Amino acid sequence: MASRALSSATGVSVLVSPSLWKPRVEGRAWSLSSSAPSARNSKSSSCKLLFRIGSVRCKALGENNRGSFDDSIVYQGIYGPWTIDSSDVREVILYRSGLVTAAASFVLAASAAFLPDNSFLSTTIKQNLDYFYVAGSCGLGLSLLLIHIYVSEIKRTLQALWLLGILGSCATYVSLAQPANENLVQYVLDNPSAVWLVGPLFAALTGLVFKEGLCYGKLEAGILTFVIPIVLLGHLSGLMDDGVKLVLLATWMALFVIFAGRKFTQPIKDDIGDKSVFMFNSLRDDEKKALIEKLEQQKN
Repeated sequence: MASRALSSATGVSVLVSPSLWKPRVEGRAWSLSSSAPSARNSKSSSCKLLFRIGSVRCKALGENNRGSFDDSIVYQGIYGPWTIDSSDVREVILYRSGLVTAAASFVLAASAAFLPDNSFLSTTIKQNLDYFYVAGSCGLGLSLLLIHIYVSEIKRTLQALWLLGILGSCATYVSLAQPANENLVQYVLDNPSAVWLVGPLFAALTGLVFKEGLCYGKLEAGILTFVIPIVLLGHLSGLMDDGVKLVLLATWMALFVIFAGRKFTQPIKDDIGDKSVFMFNSLRDDEKKALIEKLEQQKN
């Protein structure tokens, strides 16, 4: 997904020069031909790939700062040229919308901790905590479904954590919270050990913000990577007093809003990453071998 691969998470390090491969693009078709694409307008694509330990940078000149795209721009990827189409844009918008939904739901639910107990707004929020929880979980699930990560095992792990968190949340509600005549969120607040059951959902969120911080160098995402588990572990262990919890909770709320909002300031291409990698991964083994051989021939 990202313009910088998650190679640091997998311990992979490569050094590649894009000039070694010169595949041809016909319209939007991906070709294994060896002729290079020609620039077609004054804002032609110029892709510079720099592979370093822990990151991959891909800079394409031609996409404007507001994140719009031109489907005539051809980006040179690792395994060939590619373009952005309407389905890519739709996926990115849905991915970002899922993050906004998760952030808005969390902030609304958590705001009850800072409101007077007997106020109308606080009472209303507390009565609907589970609805906020469900909406936020669905938003996170949508984002994890559409997230672009080069290493598919990492993506599946995050999705599996989300699913475990959903199953744990359902089990907690049906078996523990409902018999105690409490909503799910309030039960977890009153019974810290329930964090074991809902925790995987937040582990998936932590993995997502870690990925965003690693790929784009976002400070708020990097801080959230530590704040989220600290709050949960502090509540689970009982070693964190309420004052510290509230400070960290407020930090979580503020950074989550900034994180979700800033996603819409990024170019569409950022959340797509190098599309040629995903195209390569979708090929059959024999097709992958043929492509690699073609690239090696062009290299030599």
